[in-house]
Amino acid sequence: MSYLPLEQYQRKWIFTHQSMPVPEQDLAAIKPMDQARAAQLWKENISAQSPDADRLSSSDWPSNDSNWLQSVDWMAAWEDDEQGLPEEVLQHLDWQDDVTVYFCYEKYNVIETKWLIFKKHWKNFLFYDDGPILIGRRRNEALWFDSEGQVKLGKRD
Repeated sequence: MSYLPLEQYQRKWIFTHQSMPVPEQDLAAIKPMDQARAAQLWKENISAQSPDADRLSSSDWPSNDSNWLQSVDWMAAWEDDEQGLPEEVLQHLDWQDDVTVYFCYEKYNVIETKWLIFKKHWKNFLFYDDGPILIGRRRNEALWFDSEGQVKLGKRD
């Protein structure tokens, strides 16, 4: 796999911001993909044509409403310092902590990490909430966050 050092990642600040810094040992598990690898993963798992969630085609699986079971509010949990991921999300993604996940902001911006790391630091990932999609390696379940504070819970076909 081809990764960028976190120091070179354009959005590194979301993990080092003074209000929510990610501990050093967890930073090591946050791996931004280089553009070529991110584009390949996006093409194979999200869309072969569209560069971001705003321009998905009707043939892309996220555009198919039947793939989404429900929508839940994530913004209230994000704004509450004491609260983790919404319970509905945790129930939907009943994954082991070591499952590899991909947080897909857009075609050239994908971060690989472990489910445990994402659960602990999901608020950092959502500093940018312009339609990112979370998928797991060899898993069908998916999440699609929007900037209105909703997350769709669904399955990839």
